[in-house]
Amino acid sequence: MGKIQVKPEVCIGCHLCEIWCQVAHSKSKNIIKTFLYEKTIPMSRVVVEENLPLTFPMQCRHCQEPDCVSACISGALIKDSASGKVIHDPSKCVGCFSCVMACPYGNIFVNEKTREIVKCDLCEGLDEPYCVSHCPNEALVYVSDD
Repeated sequence: MGKIQVKPEVCIGCHLCEIWCQVAHSKSKNIIKTFLYEKTIPMSRVVVEENLPLTFPMQCRHCQEPDCVSACISGALIKDSASGKVIHDPSKCVGCFSCVMACPYGNIFVNEKTREIVKCDLCEGLDEPYCVSHCPNEALVYVSDD
């Protein structure tokens, strides 16, 4: 499984990783259509923390021993042994948000409109996450274990 590594020394705080994350999880996968024509714009799974002059993009770290998985009472979060990813199954989620409270990094978010949790899935099905491939300063790097 790959991981996203951050180089905060080159992050300029442009928030494009957040925007491209929304595009990656939209129906159209097109930046113009996502923000102008789609009725619901997906939540970003990455958030840029700012403590100027330092900026740091944060997303799920897919921990080796994830506290969120241990805290999940319904089995909606699992650690996939094959890929190493922490995977969320919304059909099993009961909305208790214990995973949100258990995540030591604060990288599981609650969609205020739908009351569902949202977390990074490393752009499932793509070779490289959108936040990495569209970062103008290459502050995000996808490192594969292969």
